[in-house]
Amino acid sequence: MITYLRHTQIDKNLWDDCISRSLNRRVYAFSWYLDLVSPGWDALVTDNYLSVFPLTCHRKWGISYLAQPFFTQQLGVFSPEAISESQVEGFLRAIPGRFMFVEIQLNSMNRFSGGSGESVIRANFECDLAFSFEELAGRYAQNTRRNIRKAQESGICLVQTTGVDELISLFRENFGRKEGKLREGHYATLSRLITYCLENKTGHILGVQTKDGVLTAGAFFLFDASRVYFMFAASAPGARENGAMFMLIDRFIAGHAGRNLLLDFEGGNDPNLGRFYRSFGAIEVPYQAVQINRLPKVVESGLYFMRKLRKQRKLAIFVRG
Repeated sequence: MITYLRHTQIDKNLWDDCISRSLNRRVYAFSWYLDLVSPGWDALVTDNYLSVFPLTCHRKWGISYLAQPFFTQQLGVFSPEAISESQVEGFLRAIPGRFMFVEIQLNSMNRFSGGSGESVIRANFECDLAFSFEELAGRYAQNTRRNIRKAQESGICLVQTTGVDELISLFRENFGRKEGKLREGHYATLSRLITYCLENKTGHILGVQTKDGVLTAGAFFLFDASRVYFMFAASAPGARENGAMFMLIDRFIAGHAGRNLLLDFEGGNDPNLGRFYRSFGAIEVPYQAVQINRLPKVVESGLYFMRKLRKQRKLAIFVRG
């Protein structure tokens, strides 16, 4: 029996116990994380929280919908027991009808054949750090080794910092400004998320500075049990020339080699990013993104018209916006 729970009905102790024991544990599914990235989230649960499914709900123009929160790669069904394809399908069918549009990303241990909606395969990359650094570095691509040497010769250096604002500003002023995907509210959420993790000793920021002490690259890593997430990264234009991000990741791997730890690079749909992560010996681990459209035709037509006026590419992006 799958039960729908409003946010106030969720027992977060039972919820977090389920996530912590799950075979497919992901930090994104813990209640504290969901509270930060999707306040007021609802849930689907089976008896006594044996299996759980977060519903990251929103409402806009009178329409209730589900959308994947920013800074949250994988959600879906979580359980300490093996999860079958039929169970995943059952949870998707149990999403209340009041959610007229659904765009969510399942986790890599959820399988979905498309009975309740459409799905696409997306790529994540992971690197097992349990081996010696010599063995891990031996898997680097030649271009990666070359960039690490270039970084060493350029005189840039690795620094350990807790400068949340500095890291986010580096991103905003460079890639963030050009891409324009993140808004003020997203940056505020990111700042709260990083700050929370730093205060609870589960997060770590590494940076790379030039000879003049200027931050040229930085990254935030989030630790959870046997997995560490390459959660957020930023770099200045010069980082491409001096190999700063190659040095940063290499030094992180060197500092954690030989541990029962999986480095989760959190992405790779962009071919260039995929090549970059592969160049450190990471392997591709696919997961599915699901879209369910229950919008009446007249509403969908109106949204399509508005989308064209605002020059947006996808209905999903428009609804999420």
